[in-house]
Amino acid sequence: MSGKERRGKRMDRNKTLSTRIPTLGYYLIVTDTQETEKNYFEGLRNIIPENLKDRLVIKVEKARTVDLVARCKDLVSKDPQYRIPWIVLDRDQVEGFDSIIENAERNDISVGWSNPCIEIWFFAYFGIMPSYIDSVTCCEKFKDKYEAVTGGKYEKSNNEIYNKLNQYGNENKALEVAERKHNTHLNNGRVKPSEMCPNTTIYKLVGEIKSKINQKNIDSI
Repeated sequence: MSGKERRGKRMDRNKTLSTRIPTLGYYLIVTDTQETEKNYFEGLRNIIPENLKDRLVIKVEKARTVDLVARCKDLVSKDPQYRIPWIVLDRDQVEGFDSIIENAERNDISVGWSNPCIEIWFFAYFGIMPSYIDSVTCCEKFKDKYEAVTGGKYEKSNNEIYNKLNQYGNENKALEVAERKHNTHLNNGRVKPSEMCPNTTIYKLVGEIKSKINQKNIDSI
């Protein structure tokens, strides 16, 4: 085989790899919370390998729920490197919950929403997603579950929440549980986020980031 032929095959292989391996982008996550969501996503950011941190940026900003989309658009316009914008919010007692999500999607902003609250996503780390329809009950029941599993008390201000969920729970299982629950709602004809309880789409964001990190690690071996 000639050198030209070998080079040609090598180029074809590299081209194939470039289409197979996901490209890490720059993520912007805008949330309206001061503690829970912020602490969780900062924990996720902290586990990104050093050699990948400059290729994947997770920026958490605080904003009022009704201003999330506008704040996100403003941040993206000021810094175009944030090509993958997300907003993260809870159903809780938010007025216009569905409208906020629809507005985000119209503006090409992805949404990681939880109904009734982010603790329903945390439950998934322990393999379940119970049917609590209000955030107060969901939080209280998660506190009980967290204490039973970890032996410690759950605090919304806990900046180790991401590590604790992974230490005592299973993230891959959480992704499966959340995706299955989401699909069940869709199959049952429920399409409005406010009607899909319990449910969360945070699994889409976490799964996307983790799959890209894992693929890049495999490629670097």
